[in-house]
Amino acid sequence: MSYGIGIVGTGGIADKHALAVGQVEGAKLVAVMSRSEERAKAFAERHGCRAYTSMSEFLDDPELDIVSICTPSGYHMEPALEAIAAGKHLVVEKPLEITLERCDAIIEAAAQKGVKVMGIFQSRFYDASRVLKDAVEKGRFGRLVLGDAYVKWYRSQEYYDRGEWKGTWRFDGGGALMVQAIHAIDLLQWYMGRVKTVQAYAAILGHERIEVEDTAVAALEFENGALGVIEGSTAVYPGFLKRIEISGTAGSAVMEEEDFKAWTFAKEIPEDEEIRRRFSGATRTQGGAADPGAISLEGHVRQFQAFVDAMKEGREPPVDGYEARKAVAIILAIYESAKTGRKVKVDY
Repeated sequence: MSYGIGIVGTGGIADKHALAVGQVEGAKLVAVMSRSEERAKAFAERHGCRAYTSMSEFLDDPELDIVSICTPSGYHMEPALEAIAAGKHLVVEKPLEITLERCDAIIEAAAQKGVKVMGIFQSRFYDASRVLKDAVEKGRFGRLVLGDAYVKWYRSQEYYDRGEWKGTWRFDGGGALMVQAIHAIDLLQWYMGRVKTVQAYAAILGHERIEVEDTAVAALEFENGALGVIEGSTAVYPGFLKRIEISGTAGSAVMEEEDFKAWTFAKEIPEDEEIRRRFSGATRTQGGAADPGAISLEGHVRQFQAFVDAMKEGREPPVDGYEARKAVAIILAIYESAKTGRKVKVDY
């Protein structure tokens, strides 16, 4: 069985979704929807699918089974709810939405309609990410002590000036954390477990004419008792690979994009030396550190493939709506703490 996938939106990430779908077994890109006829037609020509400017006509396409939402972040809910009402399964580019209320509206509507929802967090699907997750689940770190995420990226002023919606609360829902660092934040909580409380600061330090933070730091208290730090910025020249550090009483790992800079345990196993060798110099792109388009397609391909496989087998998809909501909850708590100056409990 092959599933027909349609994309709503025609921006840069929509092209990534289209290219990824083209490499997925059991899936085919059949349609694109944009309110701009010119953009819809150009996208359709690039990717060999049908173009629509009407959401209702798009949803009536007889080959359409799954809708991929690639609109600005603060406009995910509206097309998502329309797709769900039409009985279509749903893939939503990160973040799921920019408020918990809007996230919950998507999740609850899908549950009532009996359709599946997957949020895109492609970093979970890289080999290094999976190896680290496996080590955590096997208890190789002992008691988790510290969990840290560092995303020191660079975006020019032109990046924010290019579109009227970039750098706005209404459409981006936030700045360096919600738009850029969210992948690292998702990985951090995936490894360390739920964040209990945050204490944070946020500022605009390197850009003009934006409403949202370009730099933020937060101290974390995890539910398991561990502590941690999140640092996110788009004002750090020239931009560096995202970095995750997991430290425990029996081991530590430092992952930069797809490389391990440290992989050390009190009790070594035969595979450890091979892991250090395999994931030294494994990163092939800059991971979006300075160029939003400089991300590997591999993670998206793997996540779409996992979604299609789950559909075929009647399983829940990886990174379902509830799972995709977690990173948003952490980021919103950080924003509230930075605004109020108080320690804030994360709302799961």
